[in-house]
Amino acid sequence: MCHPEVECISKGKAHKKYEFGCKAALVTTHKEGLCVSMEAMHGNPYDGHTINQAIANAEKLSQATIDQIFLDKGYKGAKIEGKEIYRSGQKKGLTKSLKKALKRRQSIEPHIGHMKSDGKLGRNYLKGKEGDRNNAILVGIGHNLRMILRKLRVLFAHFFCRLQIVLCWRFLKTQKGAIN
Repeated sequence: MCHPEVECISKGKAHKKYEFGCKAALVTTHKEGLCVSMEAMHGNPYDGHTINQAIANAEKLSQATIDQIFLDKGYKGAKIEGKEIYRSGQKKGLTKSLKKALKRRQSIEPHIGHMKSDGKLGRNYLKGKEGDRNNAILVGIGHNLRMILRKLRVLFAHFFCRLQIVLCWRFLKTQKGAIN
């Protein structure tokens, strides 16, 4: 079966030179890694030309302004007025805190990997360009839900652990009072 909306995307890597599908623009929060905006981009656009639309969409959805943008080397030459853009491998104009923040940008790669494997971003079963767009949005939502549920599991584990400690302490206190 032939799908005309599928493009050949050159990856430039030795182990995987090409992928077939469409590009996805992902905007995440810097510290938490929550997906703010996720959209499918057809026509195999240059990464530097997609950043304006992706940031505008993220600001619209989050209703917050984005001041600093951390990008990989694929976005070389991209500029947005009123925004500070930092690229991986950049050396000039970086303070110690900005260098640390730029290293934090590397943490997005595992998120993309999890979205491809756990979120089924690697294979889309929805039909057409509209299916690609819907799949990208659903993958972003699923990624956020998995991260929120993980945090809630940790929070409840801490809560129940503390509750057990308090209950054990009260039980031991009553046992000690019963012995005396």
